[in-house]
Amino acid sequence: MARIVHAASAQMGPIAKSETRKDTVRRLVALMREAKGRGAELVVFTELALTTFFPRWLIEDEAELHRYFERQMPGPETQPLFDEAKKLGIGFYLGYAELVEEEGRIRRFNTSILVDGNGAIIGKYRKVHLPGHSEPQPSRVHQHLEKRYFEPGNYGFKVWRGFGGVMGMCICNDRRWPETYRVMGLQGVDMIMLGYNTPFDHTGHPDIDGLTSFHNHLSMQAGAYQNATWVIGTAKCGTEEGSSMVGQSAIIAPSGEIVAQAVSLEDEVITARCDLDLGTRYRDTIFNFAKHREPDAYKLIVERKGSVPPPEV
Repeated sequence: MARIVHAASAQMGPIAKSETRKDTVRRLVALMREAKGRGAELVVFTELALTTFFPRWLIEDEAELHRYFERQMPGPETQPLFDEAKKLGIGFYLGYAELVEEEGRIRRFNTSILVDGNGAIIGKYRKVHLPGHSEPQPSRVHQHLEKRYFEPGNYGFKVWRGFGGVMGMCICNDRRWPETYRVMGLQGVDMIMLGYNTPFDHTGHPDIDGLTSFHNHLSMQAGAYQNATWVIGTAKCGTEEGSSMVGQSAIIAPSGEIVAQAVSLEDEVITARCDLDLGTRYRDTIFNFAKHREPDAYKLIVERKGSVPPPEV
């Protein structure tokens, strides 16, 4: 029996600093309804989907900063999204800023959750690869202070059973690192969901920043192909509070091919019929890790501490 997931990527245009949670959740609900109307059983929202991308500013007042964070999920302002999901029978991935008390202290994470069609949370992920800086950079028009406002995720790259397969999550800059996909690939992941808020000036080097759109798809397509998994990448895009951000939300097959892509820089839903068994065929042939991968070779490199052996005479 085929394992088919009808999936949607719900790209979001800019979220203004002045927009309330209620405003944003209303937009998310509208996107969810559209996704369901187009036959989707799973919709992927973006990173930090409830607010503007606040790490672009230096915020020194802690009370002001914490207004961007969720202390519980769902909370009073996000409950309507869960209620609508249950009503429609559709699951979703949602990225948000999480504030939690753990180990006797307040901790802040860039977080995503996976919710099933009954409105129940079945998985939580905390972003591992934080980009940017911990201190403001005087030369930058827009800051990128994720290292200041978040700490690296402490959950690792887990996978969860859901939607008839093995589901994984990551967030934004995680998509650039091959180990993100490989750790989940070694666990037999069928589909990886990721949201991103990526500005065009994220490095400050025009030659690199000019390739932002290319690198965005390159990293997701390579991760999908080399780990035999579907990847659903969802952007927050457009010009948000003066910062220009890449769109290109995409649904990518285990072949590495893009099967659906957003064409706007606004709220937009794209959908695809995702056959999870396509990844199985790749894992049984080209990327049969047990048969073709040589982990001992990597172990040898680690034992040598990455040193380059001397040339043979």
